Amino acid sequence: MSDSLVIIPTYNEKDNIERILRKVFSLSKDFDVLIIEDNSPDGTAQIVKTMMAEFTDRLYIEERKGKLGLGTAYIHGFKWALQRKYEYMFEMDADFSHNPEDLLRLYDAAKNQGADLAIGSRYVTGVNVVNWPIGRVLMSYYASAYVRFVTRMKIWDTTAGFKCYTRRVLETIDLARIRFTGYAFQIEMKYTVWKLGFKIIEVPIIFTDRTMGESKMSKGIFKEAVFGVISLRWRSLFKNYKPVAR
Repeated sequence: MSDSLVIIPTYNEKDNIERILRKVFSLSKDFDVLIIEDNSPDGTAQIVKTMMAEFTDRLYIEERKGKLGLGTAYIHGFKWALQRKYEYMFEMDADFSHNPEDLLRLYDAAKNQGADLAIGSRYVTGVNVVNWPIGRVLMSYYASAYVRFVTRMKIWDTTAGFKCYTRRVLETIDLARIRFTGYAFQIEMKYTVWKLGFKIIEVPIIFTDRTMGESKMSKGIFKEAVFGVISLRWRSLFKNYKPVAR
């Protein structure tokens, strides 16, 4: 068993899933992969199950009854991983917007540079986004600026979804108290890690928008992120975060 698990939530990713898995399994370091599958009608789960025979003890699937939200998918994966003694747990999309090669750089930041949370950051060295219209680039960039202003986090890419957590972080966070289920989940997790005093390193990446399959972004997801940040900041005023010992 590898010390590292890549958690990939899927819904209707039949066009990408085999390619992304083969790319991860071809890397110079061994990574195990857990697919959190939300009952895709396009046959994504069957593709994964067929590949499990080829990648025995490296590829796993957890099937859920339907679309239950990005946050609950990752928390399901975190709990699964913690039961199996992985030391490093990664979040990654199935659509190649995150380059699997960058898993090696996130792993290095956590393993060798002391990061408790390593973030694949689009904005730490400027704006590194490919295939997005300028309007979406500006919205994403200024959304991160808005989150920094409200929360005071010293993180450039506050909404990033490509990350590596150490076991210590996920054992410390009370996952049952993470409230958001959409993309605001990404903000809430970073904020919790930051408030607890863990070391965070942003690793510069190039984010490439999907070329196959359909985007999962919606107005509801965006609204949750905008108003959720205010709620998150307000709740933190009444919560005692006990910083971890370094």
